Amino acid sequence: MIRSTLSYSITFILMVLVQVWILNNIQLSGYINPYLYIMFLLVLPFEISFWILIPAGFLLGITIDMFMHTPGLHAAATVFAAFVRPGVLSLIAPGDGYDSSQRPHISTMGLGWYLRYVVIMVLLHHMVLFYLEVFRLTDFFYTLVRVLLSTLLTILLILITDTLVYRK
Repeated sequence: MIRSTLSYSITFILMVLVQVWILNNIQLSGYINPYLYIMFLLVLPFEISFWILIPAGFLLGITIDMFMHTPGLHAAATVFAAFVRPGVLSLIAPGDGYDSSQRPHISTMGLGWYLRYVVIMVLLHHMVLFYLEVFRLTDFFYTLVRVLLSTLLTILLILITDTLVYRK
């Protein structure tokens, strides 16, 4: 228990640092902003309590908000992602359910399942984040393009990170 808590704490810190120091400096023509930090919520155990998941999402989001000077935007998006995560997991659950000893990674769940999971979660997170950021519907399609392009880059970074870090 202590070992896994330490492991997830280190993952949290590394995700925040990579996001703040490296990825926040990447902005391609105003459209694409990669947000790899959402991967922290994605790799939490299947059996994590909802009452731990929501505060973890808030802590992750508010930490990013403090560094990016965006009061509550990332916190709202990550709390939303944490809130819908159990529903998404039950929606795409394999026929025999989840093995509580496994974690959601490509190596344990397979590429097809993992890709569905990541696409749904990142798309939902990015939609909330970007539409709250503009907070108007007049730029609906411009924002939708930003959501889709940022989602694609974030998914690519998540797949690369998962493949490199969480190998069997």
